[in-house]
Amino acid sequence: MENKMIYLDNAATTKTSRTAIEAMLPFFDSVYGNPSSLHSAGQRAAEALSDARQRIARCIGALPNEITFTSGGSEADNQAIVSAALAGKKSGNNHIISSAIEHHAVLHTLKKLEKEGFEVTLLSVGEKGIVDPDEVRKNIRPETCLVTVMFANNEIGTIQPVKEIGRICRDAGVPFHTDAVQAAGHLDIDVSEQNIDMLSVSAHKFHGPKGIGFLYAKKGIRLSNIIEGGAQERGKRAGTENIPAIIGMAAALEEACDGIEKNAARISALRDRLIDGISEIPHSVLNGDAKKRLPGNVNFCFEGIEGESLLLLLDDRGICASSGSACTSGSLDPSHVLLAIGRPHEIAHGSLRLSLSEENTSEEIDYTIDAVKEVVGYLRSISPVWRDLINGKKNYIVQ
Repeated sequence: MENKMIYLDNAATTKTSRTAIEAMLPFFDSVYGNPSSLHSAGQRAAEALSDARQRIARCIGALPNEITFTSGGSEADNQAIVSAALAGKKSGNNHIISSAIEHHAVLHTLKKLEKEGFEVTLLSVGEKGIVDPDEVRKNIRPETCLVTVMFANNEIGTIQPVKEIGRICRDAGVPFHTDAVQAAGHLDIDVSEQNIDMLSVSAHKFHGPKGIGFLYAKKGIRLSNIIEGGAQERGKRAGTENIPAIIGMAAALEEACDGIEKNAARISALRDRLIDGISEIPHSVLNGDAKKRLPGNVNFCFEGIEGESLLLLLDDRGICASSGSACTSGSLDPSHVLLAIGRPHEIAHGSLRLSLSEENTSEEIDYTIDAVKEVVGYLRSISPVWRDLINGKKNYIVQ
Protein backbone atom coordinates (compact mmCIF):
# COMPACT_ATOMS: atom_id res chain seq x y z
CA MET A 1 0.00 0.00 0.00
CA GLU A 2 2.89 2.38 0.71
CA ASN A 3 3.72 2.65 -3.01
CA LYS A 4 0.13 3.06 -4.17
CA MET A 5 -1.81 6.30 -4.12
CA ILE A 6 -5.09 6.04 -2.23
CA TYR A 7 -7.40 8.73 -3.55
CA LEU A 8 -9.92 9.85 -0.92
CA ASP A 9 -10.69 13.37 -2.13
CA ASN A 10 -13.56 12.68 -4.51
CA ALA A 11 -15.61 15.57 -3.10
CA ALA A 12 -12.96 17.89 -4.56
CA THR A 13 -12.87 16.16 -7.93
CA THR A 14 -13.20 12.69 -9.39
CA LYS A 15 -11.19 10.74 -11.92
CA THR A 16 -12.72 11.12 -15.38
CA SER A 17 -14.28 7.78 -16.28
CA ARG A 18 -13.21 5.73 -19.27
CA THR A 19 -16.82 5.90 -20.49
CA ALA A 20 -16.71 9.71 -20.50
CA ILE A 21 -13.28 9.86 -22.15
CA GLU A 22 -14.27 7.48 -24.95
CA ALA A 23 -17.51 9.38 -25.53
CA MET A 24 -15.58 12.66 -25.88
CA LEU A 25 -12.81 11.53 -28.23
CA PRO A 26 -14.71 11.73 -31.56
CA PHE A 27 -15.71 15.31 -30.81
CA PHE A 28 -12.09 16.44 -30.79
CA ASP A 29 -11.10 15.20 -34.24
CA SER A 30 -14.14 13.92 -36.16
CA VAL A 31 -17.24 15.84 -35.15
CA TYR A 32 -15.53 19.15 -34.42
CA GLY A 33 -17.87 21.66 -36.06
CA ASN A 34 -19.40 24.65 -34.31
CA PRO A 35 -23.04 23.73 -33.51
CA SER A 36 -24.13 27.24 -34.52
CA SER A 37 -22.82 26.74 -38.07
CA LEU A 38 -25.29 25.88 -40.83
CA HIS A 39 -23.03 23.50 -42.76
CA SER A 40 -23.14 19.73 -42.30
CA ALA A 41 -20.17 19.61 -39.89
CA GLY A 42 -21.85 22.16 -37.65
CA GLN A 43 -25.18 20.39 -37.80
CA ARG A 44 -23.63 17.08 -36.75
CA ALA A 45 -22.29 18.88 -33.70
CA ALA A 46 -25.71 20.48 -33.11
CA GLU A 47 -27.37 17.05 -33.24
CA ALA A 48 -24.89 15.71 -30.66
CA LEU A 49 -25.54 18.73 -28.46
CA SER A 50 -29.29 18.18 -28.64
CA ASP A 51 -28.91 14.48 -27.87
CA ALA A 52 -26.71 15.19 -24.82
CA ARG A 53 -29.22 17.73 -23.54
CA GLN A 54 -32.02 15.16 -23.79
CA ARG A 55 -29.99 12.46 -22.02
CA ILE A 56 -29.02 14.79 -19.17
CA ALA A 57 -32.60 15.99 -18.78
CA ARG A 58 -33.82 12.39 -18.47
CA CYS A 59 -31.38 11.76 -15.62
CA ILE A 60 -33.05 14.39 -13.43
CA GLY A 61 -36.64 14.17 -14.70
CA ALA A 62 -36.48 17.46 -16.60
CA LEU A 63 -37.32 18.66 -20.11
CA PRO A 64 -34.42 19.24 -22.53
CA ASN A 65 -35.19 22.95 -22.95
CA GLU A 66 -34.95 23.36 -19.17
CA ILE A 67 -31.18 22.57 -19.29
CA THR A 68 -28.63 25.37 -19.80
CA PHE A 69 -24.98 24.34 -20.09
CA THR A 70 -22.48 26.28 -17.98
CA SER A 71 -18.79 26.12 -17.07
CA GLY A 72 -19.65 24.31 -13.83
CA GLY A 73 -21.51 24.54 -10.55
CA SER A 74 -20.28 27.99 -9.54
CA GLU A 75 -21.54 29.64 -12.71
CA ALA A 76 -24.84 27.76 -12.45
CA ASP A 77 -25.27 28.91 -8.83
CA ASN A 78 -24.52 32.50 -9.80
CA GLN A 79 -26.96 32.50 -12.71
CA ALA A 80 -29.77 30.91 -10.70
CA ILE A 81 -29.46 33.27 -7.75
CA VAL A 82 -28.94 36.45 -9.76
CA SER A 83 -31.84 35.56 -12.06
CA ALA A 84 -34.24 35.09 -9.13
CA ALA A 85 -32.96 38.26 -7.45
CA LEU A 86 -33.44 40.42 -10.55
CA ALA A 87 -36.89 38.96 -11.15
CA GLY A 88 -37.80 39.70 -7.53
CA LYS A 89 -36.45 43.23 -7.73
CA LYS A 90 -38.78 44.03 -10.62
CA SER A 91 -41.76 43.24 -8.42
CA GLY A 92 -40.33 44.88 -5.30
CA ASN A 93 -39.27 41.66 -3.58
CA ASN A 94 -35.72 41.71 -2.21
CA HIS A 95 -35.51 38.97 0.44
CA ILE A 96 -33.55 35.72 -0.03
CA ILE A 97 -33.38 32.70 2.30
CA SER A 98 -30.38 30.37 2.37
CA SER A 99 -28.36 28.38 4.93
CA ALA A 100 -25.17 29.07 6.84
CA ILE A 101 -23.39 26.06 5.30
CA GLU A 102 -23.77 26.78 1.60
CA HIS A 103 -20.86 26.61 -0.83
CA HIS A 104 -19.07 29.93 -1.31
CA ALA A 105 -20.43 30.11 -4.86
CA VAL A 106 -23.77 30.74 -3.17
CA LEU A 107 -22.63 32.69 -0.11
CA HIS A 108 -20.41 35.10 -2.02
CA THR A 109 -23.17 35.76 -4.56
CA LEU A 110 -25.54 36.53 -1.69
CA LYS A 111 -22.97 38.88 -0.14
CA LYS A 112 -22.76 40.74 -3.43
CA LEU A 113 -26.55 41.04 -3.58
CA GLU A 114 -26.65 42.37 -0.02
CA LYS A 115 -24.44 45.25 -1.15
CA GLU A 116 -27.02 45.94 -3.84
CA GLY A 117 -29.85 46.26 -1.32
CA PHE A 118 -31.11 42.70 -0.93
CA GLU A 119 -31.79 41.24 2.51
CA VAL A 120 -30.46 37.73 3.15
CA THR A 121 -31.54 35.34 5.90
CA LEU A 122 -29.05 32.52 6.57
CA LEU A 123 -30.74 29.70 8.46
CA SER A 124 -28.83 27.85 11.17
CA VAL A 125 -28.43 24.10 10.80
CA GLY A 126 -27.76 22.73 14.29
CA GLU A 127 -25.06 20.27 15.26
CA LYS A 128 -26.08 17.71 12.62
CA GLY A 129 -25.84 20.25 9.80
CA ILE A 130 -29.41 19.89 8.55
CA VAL A 131 -31.85 22.70 7.70
CA ASP A 132 -35.21 22.46 9.46
CA PRO A 133 -37.99 22.89 6.86
CA ASP A 134 -40.13 24.61 9.50
CA GLU A 135 -37.48 27.33 9.75
CA VAL A 136 -37.82 27.88 6.01
CA ARG A 137 -41.58 28.20 6.41
CA LYS A 138 -41.26 30.62 9.34
CA ASN A 139 -38.83 32.89 7.48
CA ILE A 140 -40.68 33.20 4.18
CA ARG A 141 -42.19 36.67 3.79
CA PRO A 142 -44.31 38.34 1.11
CA GLU A 143 -41.12 39.95 -0.24
CA THR A 144 -39.12 36.66 -0.39
CA CYS A 145 -37.95 36.14 -3.98
CA LEU A 146 -35.81 33.00 -3.56
CA VAL A 147 -34.95 30.12 -1.26
CA THR A 148 -31.60 28.47 -2.03
CA VAL A 149 -30.53 25.46 0.05
CA MET A 150 -27.95 22.94 -1.10
CA PHE A 151 -28.95 19.31 -1.79
CA ALA A 152 -25.96 17.87 0.10
CA ASN A 153 -23.06 19.58 1.83
CA ASN A 154 -19.62 19.44 0.23
CA GLU A 155 -17.73 19.29 3.54
CA ILE A 156 -19.74 17.27 6.05
CA GLY A 157 -21.93 15.41 3.56
CA THR A 158 -25.29 16.07 5.18
CA ILE A 159 -28.29 15.57 2.90
CA GLN A 160 -30.93 18.27 3.17
CA PRO A 161 -34.71 17.69 3.09
CA VAL A 162 -35.02 19.30 -0.34
CA LYS A 163 -38.39 17.75 -1.17
CA GLU A 164 -39.98 19.20 1.98
CA ILE A 165 -38.30 22.58 1.50
CA GLY A 166 -39.39 22.63 -2.13
CA ARG A 167 -43.00 21.87 -1.18
CA ILE A 168 -43.02 24.74 1.32
CA CYS A 169 -41.65 27.08 -1.34
CA ARG A 170 -44.13 25.82 -3.94
CA ASP A 171 -47.04 26.43 -1.56
CA ALA A 172 -45.73 29.95 -0.86
CA GLY A 173 -45.12 30.74 -4.53
CA VAL A 174 -41.37 31.27 -3.94
CA PRO A 175 -38.76 29.85 -6.37
CA PHE A 176 -36.55 27.13 -4.86
CA HIS A 177 -32.96 26.61 -6.01
CA THR A 178 -30.66 23.85 -4.83
CA ASP A 179 -26.93 23.45 -5.36
CA ALA A 180 -26.77 19.76 -6.27
CA VAL A 181 -23.08 19.66 -7.18
CA GLN A 182 -22.30 17.00 -4.55
CA ALA A 183 -25.57 15.12 -5.02
CA ALA A 184 -25.83 14.59 -8.79
CA GLY A 185 -24.79 11.08 -9.76
CA HIS A 186 -24.73 9.97 -6.12
CA LEU A 187 -28.31 10.53 -4.96
CA ASP A 188 -31.61 10.11 -6.78
CA ILE A 189 -32.79 13.41 -8.27
CA ASP A 190 -36.21 14.07 -9.76
CA VAL A 191 -36.79 17.80 -10.04
CA SER A 192 -40.54 17.45 -10.42
CA GLU A 193 -41.08 14.97 -7.61
CA GLN A 194 -38.74 16.94 -5.32
CA ASN A 195 -40.35 20.34 -6.04
CA ILE A 196 -37.13 21.89 -7.40
CA ASP A 197 -37.34 25.00 -9.58
CA MET A 198 -33.61 25.47 -10.26
CA LEU A 199 -30.69 23.09 -9.77
CA SER A 200 -26.91 23.41 -10.27
CA VAL A 201 -24.63 20.56 -11.35
CA SER A 202 -20.90 20.15 -12.09
CA ALA A 203 -19.63 17.19 -14.14
CA HIS A 204 -16.29 16.61 -12.45
CA LYS A 205 -17.98 15.47 -9.23
CA PHE A 206 -19.36 12.30 -10.90
CA HIS A 207 -16.45 11.23 -13.14
CA GLY A 208 -17.13 13.72 -15.91
CA PRO A 209 -14.64 16.32 -17.22
CA LYS A 210 -13.81 19.56 -15.42
CA GLY A 211 -15.04 22.93 -16.64
CA ILE A 212 -18.56 21.87 -17.58
CA GLY A 213 -21.87 21.80 -15.75
CA PHE A 214 -25.47 22.78 -16.18
CA LEU A 215 -28.31 24.74 -14.66
CA TYR A 216 -31.79 23.28 -14.64
CA ALA A 217 -34.47 25.98 -14.62
CA LYS A 218 -38.11 24.94 -14.62
CA LYS A 219 -40.14 26.07 -17.60
CA GLY A 220 -41.51 29.53 -16.86
CA ILE A 221 -38.49 30.71 -14.85
CA ARG A 222 -36.72 33.53 -16.66
CA LEU A 223 -32.93 33.37 -16.54
CA SER A 224 -30.83 36.53 -16.64
CA ASN A 225 -27.56 36.43 -18.54
CA ILE A 226 -24.29 36.23 -16.62
CA ILE A 227 -22.25 36.08 -19.83
CA GLU A 228 -23.24 38.33 -22.74
CA GLY A 229 -22.38 37.72 -26.37
CA GLY A 230 -23.88 35.29 -28.86
CA ALA A 231 -27.25 33.55 -28.93
CA GLN A 232 -26.09 30.16 -27.69
CA GLU A 233 -28.18 28.25 -25.11
CA ARG A 234 -31.38 29.96 -26.23
CA GLY A 235 -29.68 33.33 -25.71
CA LYS A 236 -29.10 32.69 -21.98
CA ARG A 237 -25.42 31.73 -21.95
CA ALA A 238 -23.17 33.19 -24.63
CA GLY A 239 -20.09 31.35 -25.90
CA THR A 240 -19.52 28.43 -28.25
CA GLU A 241 -20.68 25.26 -26.52
CA ASN A 242 -17.95 22.93 -25.28
CA ILE A 243 -19.26 19.93 -27.18
CA PRO A 244 -16.64 17.34 -26.08
CA ALA A 245 -17.12 18.22 -22.40
CA ILE A 246 -20.92 18.24 -22.71
CA ILE A 247 -20.85 14.81 -24.34
CA GLY A 248 -18.53 13.55 -21.58
CA MET A 249 -20.83 14.96 -18.91
CA ALA A 250 -23.85 13.25 -20.41
CA ALA A 251 -22.04 9.91 -20.59
CA ALA A 252 -20.74 10.19 -17.03
CA LEU A 253 -24.09 11.23 -15.58
CA GLU A 254 -25.95 8.41 -17.33
CA GLU A 255 -23.40 5.88 -16.10
CA ALA A 256 -23.54 7.25 -12.55
CA CYS A 257 -27.35 7.27 -12.46
CA ASP A 258 -27.59 3.75 -13.92
CA GLY A 259 -25.39 2.40 -11.11
CA ILE A 260 -26.55 4.70 -8.35
CA GLU A 261 -28.12 2.10 -6.04
CA LYS A 262 -25.33 -0.46 -6.39
CA ASN A 263 -22.58 2.12 -5.95
CA ALA A 264 -24.29 3.84 -3.01
CA ALA A 265 -24.68 0.54 -1.14
CA ARG A 266 -21.04 -0.44 -1.64
CA ILE A 267 -19.58 2.99 -0.90
CA SER A 268 -21.79 3.49 2.16
CA ALA A 269 -20.51 0.22 3.62
CA LEU A 270 -16.90 1.38 3.14
CA ARG A 271 -17.81 4.80 4.58
CA ASP A 272 -19.30 3.26 7.72
CA ARG A 273 -16.26 1.00 8.12
CA LEU A 274 -14.02 4.05 7.90
CA ILE A 275 -16.16 6.00 10.39
CA ASP A 276 -16.14 3.11 12.87
CA GLY A 277 -12.36 2.77 12.66
CA ILE A 278 -11.56 6.47 13.03
CA SER A 279 -14.10 6.80 15.85
CA GLU A 280 -11.78 4.64 17.95
CA ILE A 281 -9.37 7.58 18.18
CA PRO A 282 -9.92 9.29 21.56
CA HIS A 283 -11.23 12.86 21.53
CA SER A 284 -12.36 12.72 17.90
CA VAL A 285 -15.81 13.63 16.63
CA LEU A 286 -17.72 12.87 13.43
CA ASN A 287 -19.05 16.00 11.73
CA GLY A 288 -22.54 15.84 10.28
CA ASP A 289 -25.36 13.35 10.66
CA ALA A 290 -24.22 9.73 10.87
CA LYS A 291 -26.95 8.46 8.53
CA LYS A 292 -28.31 11.41 6.50
CA ARG A 293 -25.04 11.90 4.66
CA LEU A 294 -23.58 11.28 1.23
CA PRO A 295 -22.52 7.66 0.63
CA GLY A 296 -18.84 8.58 0.32
CA ASN A 297 -18.41 11.34 2.90
CA VAL A 298 -16.41 11.04 6.13
CA ASN A 299 -15.50 14.18 8.10
CA PHE A 300 -13.83 14.22 11.52
CA CYS A 301 -12.31 16.73 13.91
CA PHE A 302 -9.44 15.72 16.18
CA GLU A 303 -8.60 17.67 19.28
CA GLY A 304 -5.04 18.85 19.75
CA ILE A 305 -3.81 18.84 16.12
CA GLU A 306 -3.79 21.03 13.01
CA GLY A 307 -5.51 19.72 9.89
CA GLU A 308 -2.77 20.91 7.51
CA SER A 309 -0.10 18.81 9.22
CA LEU A 310 -2.45 15.84 9.20
CA LEU A 311 -2.97 16.16 5.44
CA LEU A 312 0.74 16.44 4.67
CA LEU A 313 1.63 13.38 6.73
CA LEU A 314 -1.20 11.35 5.21
CA ASP A 315 0.00 12.39 1.75
CA ASP A 316 3.45 11.15 2.73
CA ARG A 317 1.78 7.77 3.32
CA GLY A 318 0.09 7.85 -0.09
CA ILE A 319 -3.35 9.05 1.03
CA CYS A 320 -4.97 12.00 -0.76
CA ALA A 321 -7.40 13.75 1.59
CA SER A 322 -8.55 17.27 2.46
CA SER A 323 -9.59 19.34 5.44
CA GLY A 324 -12.70 20.80 3.77
CA SER A 325 -13.73 22.46 0.54
CA ALA A 326 -11.08 22.49 -2.19
CA CYS A 327 -12.25 26.01 -3.06
CA THR A 328 -10.95 27.34 0.27
CA SER A 329 -7.86 25.17 0.71
CA GLY A 330 -5.58 28.22 0.66
CA SER A 331 -7.43 29.89 3.53
CA LEU A 332 -6.11 29.94 7.09
CA ASP A 333 -9.61 30.46 8.46
CA PRO A 334 -11.47 27.46 9.88
CA SER A 335 -14.33 26.03 7.86
CA HIS A 336 -17.50 28.12 7.99
CA VAL A 337 -19.43 24.84 7.86
CA LEU A 338 -17.76 23.45 10.98
CA LEU A 339 -18.25 26.74 12.81
CA ALA A 340 -21.92 26.71 11.77
CA ILE A 341 -22.48 23.29 13.39
CA GLY A 342 -20.93 24.55 16.62
CA ARG A 343 -17.33 23.39 16.44
CA PRO A 344 -14.99 25.84 18.25
CA HIS A 345 -12.20 27.41 16.19
CA GLU A 346 -9.46 25.28 17.76
CA ILE A 347 -11.38 22.08 16.97
CA ALA A 348 -12.44 23.16 13.48
CA HIS A 349 -8.76 23.64 12.59
CA GLY A 350 -8.13 19.94 13.23
CA SER A 351 -10.52 18.57 10.61
CA LEU A 352 -10.17 15.82 8.04
CA ARG A 353 -12.45 15.07 5.08
CA LEU A 354 -12.19 11.72 3.35
CA SER A 355 -14.47 11.24 0.34
CA LEU A 356 -14.77 7.85 -1.34
CA SER A 357 -15.68 6.55 -4.77
CA GLU A 358 -16.65 3.16 -6.17
CA GLU A 359 -12.97 2.56 -7.00
CA ASN A 360 -11.87 2.41 -3.35
CA THR A 361 -11.33 -1.00 -1.73
CA SER A 362 -11.67 -2.51 1.73
CA GLU A 363 -7.89 -2.85 1.89
CA GLU A 364 -7.48 0.87 1.24
CA ILE A 365 -9.98 1.69 3.98
CA ASP A 366 -8.16 -0.52 6.52
CA TYR A 367 -4.82 1.03 5.59
CA THR A 368 -6.30 4.52 5.91
CA ILE A 369 -7.72 3.79 9.37
CA ASP A 370 -4.31 2.64 10.57
CA ALA A 371 -2.58 5.61 8.95
CA VAL A 372 -4.95 8.19 10.47
CA LYS A 373 -4.53 6.65 13.91
CA GLU A 374 -0.74 6.67 13.54
CA VAL A 375 -0.55 10.26 12.25
CA VAL A 376 -2.97 11.67 14.83
CA GLY A 377 -0.99 9.92 17.57
CA TYR A 378 2.28 11.32 16.28
CA LEU A 379 0.99 14.89 15.93
CA ARG A 380 -0.43 14.78 19.43
CA SER A 381 2.86 13.52 20.80
CA ILE A 382 4.63 16.70 19.63
CA SER A 383 1.77 19.10 20.40
CA PRO A 384 2.10 21.43 23.41
CA VAL A 385 -1.68 21.86 23.34
CA TRP A 386 -2.16 18.10 23.68
CA ARG A 387 0.42 18.01 26.48
CA ASP A 388 -1.58 20.59 28.41
CA LEU A 389 -4.73 18.57 27.88
CA ILE A 390 -3.34 15.27 29.12
CA ASN A 391 -1.66 17.04 32.06
CA GLY A 392 -4.95 18.61 33.07
CA LYS A 393 -3.86 22.19 32.46
CA LYS A 394 -6.67 22.52 29.92
CA ASN A 395 -10.02 20.81 29.64
CA TYR A 396 -10.94 18.62 26.70
CA ILE A 397 -13.54 20.06 24.36
CA VAL A 398 -14.21 16.78 22.54
CA GLN A 399 -15.00 14.07 25.07
